[in-house]
Order: sequence, then C-alpha cells, then structure tokens
Amino acid sequence: MKTILSQKTIFFFAVILFASGVFAQDKTLVGKVTTFDSIPLIGVDVLVKSTKLSYKTDSLGRFQVFCNSEDRLEISASGFYSQKVKVEKEIRMMFINLKLKKGDNNLELAGRYVNVGYGYVDSKSLLNAVSSLNKNDIDFSVYTSMFDLIQGQFPGVIVEGNQIIVRGSKTIYGTESDAALLVVDGMIVSTQDFANLSPLDVQSVDVLKDGSSSVYGSRGANGVVLVETKKGK
Repeated sequence: MKTILSQKTIFFFAVILFASGVFAQDKTLVGKVTTFDSIPLIGVDVLVKSTKLSYKTDSLGRFQVFCNSEDRLEISASGFYSQKVKVEKEIRMMFINLKLKKGDNNLELAGRYVNVGYGYVDSKSLLNAVSSLNKNDIDFSVYTSMFDLIQGQFPGVIVEGNQIIVRGSKTIYGTESDAALLVVDGMIVSTQDFANLSPLDVQSVDVLKDGSSSVYGSRGANGVVLVETKKGK
C-alpha cells in the first residue's frame, strides 16, 4: 500500500512540475523560416529549449511557439544546417534563414521542405539551380571587391564591369540591363551599394538562376545574387 501511495505521490508531483513549467511561459513568439532569404520551408522543426516542446512550420513557413521572455530555439530540417537562436524580451517576431548543406543527398532531403508557390517550379529543380559559397569554402579576405570574389566562382556566372551576368537568364524588357538582381541581407540594393560592400564583411553568397529566381517575380528574370553579411547573420 505504501509503495502504491508513494508512486501516486511521485506521479502527482511530476505532473505539477511539468504543468508549472508549461504555464510559466510568458511569451507568444511568431516567426517564419525560409531558405535563400525568400523561399518558405514547410514542416521545419522549431524546438523550445525551456519546455522541450517542438513545433512545425506551416505551408507558408510560419510558426508560433510559447516560450520564456529569454529562451532559446533550435530550428532544424534535414538537408539544412541547424540554427540556434536566442529569444530576447523585446522580440515578438523572428525571421530565420536556413542554409542548404552541400551534396546530392542533402539536396534530395531539403527538397521536401520547399514551398515555391509557383506550380511550374518543383523543389528539386529549384535547389539544383542554386549555387552557394561561404567563408568556410574560400578565404573571402583575399578579394578586393565583391565582383572580384564572384568572378570564376560560380558556373555560368560572369562579371562584366560592375554587372553580374547569369548565363541562360534573359531579361523580359529588351532594353533593360541583363544584370542579375542584387540582394544583401534580404534587401535589394543598387550596383553602387553592392560595389561598396567589403568581402571581409560577407558570410555567404548564393546565386539563383533558372526557375529558382522566379520567387522574385519579374525582378529576378536575370538571376539573383544573394549575399548574407556577418552582421546580417
């Protein structure tokens, strides 16, 4: 009898402790998980450290979690590098950009999470049309400019003066430039702003071509160069 009572007591206190831990969460945090700055990822796991509860992103890459005002989240999806982020008191909304791992197997795994929103672009074709380079692949500090860094590093991409041309991409405007769209930390920038960016400040460079650039609509018709800076990361 004592053993049974003891077990019931332990179970009762365990339930109380768990409940108190869950209800102690005082923040509702919403966010979105993407790759290449704009492509939403479906079914990505978002783990809250304080409760060990896991949530998944919806069809638009969005999530909502309950956490402490100062907490940590771990975002993970097969084929992508996991990312740990710190939750701060004033933050109510969070945007997370996952980086694709290299390798054909990772490409296949990552394709399961991609939601393009365009019926004529499938996830595998989209990811195959992306070329990536980060500071672990080469030493960015040896280059004097972003144009110098990009020249010769990406198949089918050439630099002409201060323009980056993605071969195979054609403008729909005829008289407009064939230069690729330039995006730094999620913001479209001018050629001059891009030229002023130092390779020392860069974390990674991605080039989107073919169908993958369609997520930027007509602006991405000539391909897209995505740069993430160390500050942006």
